[in-house]
Amino acid sequence: MSSYVKTFGVTLITVFSMLCGFFLLKSDVLNQLSTTAFAIIWGVATVILIFYSLNLIAQLFPSKIYNKIVPYIFIGPAVVIMGWYLFIPAVRSFILSFMNKNSTLFVGLDNYKYLFTDKSMVVSIRNTLIWLVFGTGCSVLLGLVTALLAERSHIEKTAKTFIFMPMAISLVGAGVIFKFMYAYRPDGANQIGLLNAIIVYLGGKPQNWLGNAPLNNLFLIAIFIWLETGFALVVLSAALKAVPEEMIEAARIDGASEMKIIFSIIIPNIRASIISVSTTILLAALKCFDIVFSMTNGLYGTEVLASQQYKQMFKFLHYGRGSAIAILILIAVSPVIYYNLKEFKSREVF
Repeated sequence: MSSYVKTFGVTLITVFSMLCGFFLLKSDVLNQLSTTAFAIIWGVATVILIFYSLNLIAQLFPSKIYNKIVPYIFIGPAVVIMGWYLFIPAVRSFILSFMNKNSTLFVGLDNYKYLFTDKSMVVSIRNTLIWLVFGTGCSVLLGLVTALLAERSHIEKTAKTFIFMPMAISLVGAGVIFKFMYAYRPDGANQIGLLNAIIVYLGGKPQNWLGNAPLNNLFLIAIFIWLETGFALVVLSAALKAVPEEMIEAARIDGASEMKIIFSIIIPNIRASIISVSTTILLAALKCFDIVFSMTNGLYGTEVLASQQYKQMFKFLHYGRGSAIAILILIAVSPVIYYNLKEFKSREVF
């Protein structure tokens, strides 16, 4: 009986603390600093109470049933929260994508028709594909090459550190840095951009790197590659450490060249890591918004789907088109996520 009383008491306290904290934050009676401190303390304490009370409830059942339901108790809150913040907004966006600008009238497929017929949207889709191909491909390729070279270098740790360092910089910060590097001034003026300063010093003419489409997209992608190569390097370098050295030595004794060893032994052994890195960077490229927004704001033919969605939602206040773009991005992301989950499952991660 005492266990039932304890479970009921803890559960009651949990529900009471959740409701009290929620209504206190909703009333907005605290100042900003107090609200932040209370939210952190209340949030952590409430989560602990939720897990503790759910575990007490589960312990009321026989051990056979308890062992079956306890895993779901610990992942249940996370699933609920993820569903609340991801699934419900996705469903709502899907519904809004069939509505007009103010979400008051049903317009059918008009918003999706706009995505594939409007000139600026077609340019955005084209640029997004360029980002996916060159951004992902070059990042993974450079990461793999630098990982292979670093393995054979005496300054492996130093080289990896310098290549990985850009990962500490935000996308917006990297955009600001490269904006000064790409800065352009008319011929005859003092060039403050690093690239144009070098070109003028060598006797050439300054170039408007960000003003000439579609090459300006490649200069933006170069920033993304600079950032993501370090991530690819670290993951692939760790995978290279797991390749059996005996297998490589045996191939060398048999007379195999280094290129043969790379393509016949190393790459097949780290294939899973290459796929994981590629899909992760692919998702980042598909959703990349910060670099475009901070560098060109989508001007000069550099719009991508993410920047178009932002403008439609928050600048033009056209929630129907913005939601349609969001659904298009979700559809593009879904096969990659499904493939990743399938690969993880085959490797018994789940």
